[in-house]
Amino acid sequence: MTTFITGKDATLEETIERFQTQLQALGFNIDSIESASWHNPLPNIWSVQIRDIDAPMNVSHGKGTSQKSALASALGDYLTRLATNDFYNDYYLGEAIANNEFVHYPNEKWFPIDLEENLPPEAILDERLTQFYDPTLELLGTDLIDLQSSNMERGICTLPLERQSDKQTIYMPVNIIGNLYASSGISAGNTQFEARTQALSEIIERKIKSRVIDKQISLPEIPEPVISRFAKIQQSIDALKAKGFRVNSYDASLGGKYPVVCVVLSNPDNSASFASFGAHPCFEVAVERAMTELLQGRSLDELHALLAPCAEASATNTDYSPENPLAESANLVSPLLFQPEPDFDFADWNIKGTSEEHFTHLVGLLHAEGADIYIADYDHLGVDCCRIIVPGWSEVSPVEDLIEANNNVALELREVLLALPSIEWDAEQYAEMFHIAEEEFDDNTLLPTMLGMATDTGSAWQTLRVGELKCLIALAGGDLELALEYAEWSIGFNASTYSADRTNFFRCLVDSLKLALDEEHDPATLKADFERTFGAEVVAAAWGSIEGSVRFHGLTAGDLTMRQFPTHQQLLQSYHKLQAAKKQN
Repeated sequence: MTTFITGKDATLEETIERFQTQLQALGFNIDSIESASWHNPLPNIWSVQIRDIDAPMNVSHGKGTSQKSALASALGDYLTRLATNDFYNDYYLGEAIANNEFVHYPNEKWFPIDLEENLPPEAILDERLTQFYDPTLELLGTDLIDLQSSNMERGICTLPLERQSDKQTIYMPVNIIGNLYASSGISAGNTQFEARTQALSEIIERKIKSRVIDKQISLPEIPEPVISRFAKIQQSIDALKAKGFRVNSYDASLGGKYPVVCVVLSNPDNSASFASFGAHPCFEVAVERAMTELLQGRSLDELHALLAPCAEASATNTDYSPENPLAESANLVSPLLFQPEPDFDFADWNIKGTSEEHFTHLVGLLHAEGADIYIADYDHLGVDCCRIIVPGWSEVSPVEDLIEANNNVALELREVLLALPSIEWDAEQYAEMFHIAEEEFDDNTLLPTMLGMATDTGSAWQTLRVGELKCLIALAGGDLELALEYAEWSIGFNASTYSADRTNFFRCLVDSLKLALDEEHDPATLKADFERTFGAEVVAAAWGSIEGSVRFHGLTAGDLTMRQFPTHQQLLQSYHKLQAAKKQN
């Protein structure tokens, strides 16, 4: 039996077999049938999560109106994230890869930076892009060093993308892609144009969603006779209503201009509303995507909890952040968006044609808006994948983040921060390190995120924040009052994420520091009490930290090879498989 679905250029069976075969041939060990990862809360609503057994941090999700379509979606998502390097976007790839023949792709291009002038080379980007990404002329060459290589000696790593308006190649810094776009505008397909159409549809969906919510545009409802044309969609809506939800479908095309729809679930007992958007040139596909997005990875109980009375106060446009539209395509929204008098008339739109014709239509739509479209196609995994960037439309984060929140912020400090547990400094050097942490980083920032590290589950590195690091630095330098301040901060801010052992250590440390700073008591007389409360090993670690014989308790020292961190090594082994495929193809 073969299954064709609208908007796809091959049967689901062909797609699944091809995608699975390609992943297995490349050495990726996908567990795609784990029963716990499947969700089918309603008729025609399926979702699944898959992961690589050998690199469990690499996870993808899929959704669809059938089990097969959800699996095809998840496999396509996995291949997309491999082909576009999205799985590795937030990680430092180590010295060996940083100095390899290529870091990202064989066609990458490096531009050395002049540290005296400290400005990006003119050959990067084009005039319009330079103005877009650096409107205040503050962007420095060092701001564009990519996190993955962190290789200042090689300079700025760029990737070629084709500008669709004139087919010219421009070179986009990997740093800009990683900081501003992440997984926005990436897709896989049975053909190049299927992938491109999907990617552009998602870009348009998120932009129109942002516009609707930010400007509180009231949308026209889709008439019931229109929805009833699609039996599967109607069946899912009827099932939701039978579970006590109010369900309304809205035309988010803003007068027939954009191929976007919106499905809203509401609690009849309060004003809490949960909206999901979907986009595709085919109206049926757009509605299906909005419907399946509502329950992707969710149960009906979770939806009821989202729409409980306590959620009412949160159901405003402030819940949606245009800077982070990828967290979900469904959000609690204000009921003001759905008034009896809409701001646009309903448009019964549907764009017929092939995937190539759909792609051409979407490109024309964006060009008419004055937007530029830049595309990189990738087929080195044997599947058509792409990354599409539409400046002003597809950013996940604001352009200002290139200066204010760049992911390479720890570029020049990574080596020393990794090695801190094994370094022996004097008090003055520790004080200087504390000052640097105070000046450069926010206390709440997770060190692994800043360093680009994949951490081992349950390790002290996994929950290490800058505030906790400052506590440990102060301890190593002998500043007990400062250490107490940040030990209390660590318990107050981070206790919910700590392991039981880490929580016990910091509770012991706080009490031990108070005792050490209390001139009226002799710690030795209370040691037995502390050991009964916290355990002898924990007391030895806390008291040793205060005395200076223990430094950076619980943290494994590392270096730029990252070989000291098993989970990070799993990530790197996965990336080596990918690099081999790039080199071969």
